[in-house]
Amino acid sequence: MSALALSSQTRVPRAAVQAAPQNPERASPIVWVSIFAAMIGAFMAILNIQITNASLLNIEGGIGTGIDNGSWISTSYLIGEIVVIPLTDYLSRVFSFRKIMLAHATLFAVFSVACAFTHDLPSMIAMRGLQGYFGGVLIPMAFTLVFTKLPKAQQPIGLAMFSIAVTFAPAIGPTIGGYLTENYGWQTIFFVNVIPTIVMVTILYFTLERQPLQLGLLKEGDWLGIAAMAIGLSALQAVLEEGNKDDWFGSPFIVRLAIIAAVSLSLFIANELIVEKPLLRLRLLTKRNFGMGTTAAVFLGFGLFGSIYLLPAYLGQVQGYNAE
Repeated sequence: MSALALSSQTRVPRAAVQAAPQNPERASPIVWVSIFAAMIGAFMAILNIQITNASLLNIEGGIGTGIDNGSWISTSYLIGEIVVIPLTDYLSRVFSFRKIMLAHATLFAVFSVACAFTHDLPSMIAMRGLQGYFGGVLIPMAFTLVFTKLPKAQQPIGLAMFSIAVTFAPAIGPTIGGYLTENYGWQTIFFVNVIPTIVMVTILYFTLERQPLQLGLLKEGDWLGIAAMAIGLSALQAVLEEGNKDDWFGSPFIVRLAIIAAVSLSLFIANELIVEKPLLRLRLLTKRNFGMGTTAAVFLGFGLFGSIYLLPAYLGQVQGYNAE
């Protein structure tokens, strides 16, 4: 989300912008319906970060892997998300906001269902990674719609809707996952995305403005920054998720990942500060309000996502509680 803010502060995807409503102080009902549909997408994308937490033991048993490897089920989803979120602005300008939103939402549901039919750890990791990649854009795009479609006077309402979606989703995720797993089997937690996604895609298909492709922007892409960012964030995420299990720097695997993360992210930061058209404008962090807001969001994420991840894992693996 911080990466989204860096990007959207400098250039809002033009494909998301529609003609101003007749009353500049009030958005039309169609705009509100569109924003509500986008919030469904943000809710489902974040819900799926946490929905497997209470069910990890059941999933691990179902695909025949151990507790030590089961954490990759969550890690792969997060890697997919954190790689695509900074890319959202660029992708939406190249392929149009509408096309990216509809395509990624549809594929998010497809790979969600695919997770339910996996029978081993490698295929589960692959499907979860793709699910996270295609679902990740739904979070910043919902945020972007608030600022591009709502008049300034109504933007606080849109931001409140977004805040409710992104904070309630991780809170309710383990509850939904645990209930479905215990009563209907772990596979059912991956089907919960289908109906909301159909509703969301149908609404957005008729309410988002059509825009032409701008494939010429592919030549202007910050490809070095994109590659360094993707490799660095993926390696860092793996270090943070797997380090404790593997005794941190006592593990050669973690050491190699840490080196890759440090080198790649250093290259990414240097590149973003030098190139004319960077993927993310990192200098925005020097602005006091923006920098402090981003820092606050990071600590909020630590508290919110960390506690909701650890508690179900502790209750299931240490205390022996069932998923529900």
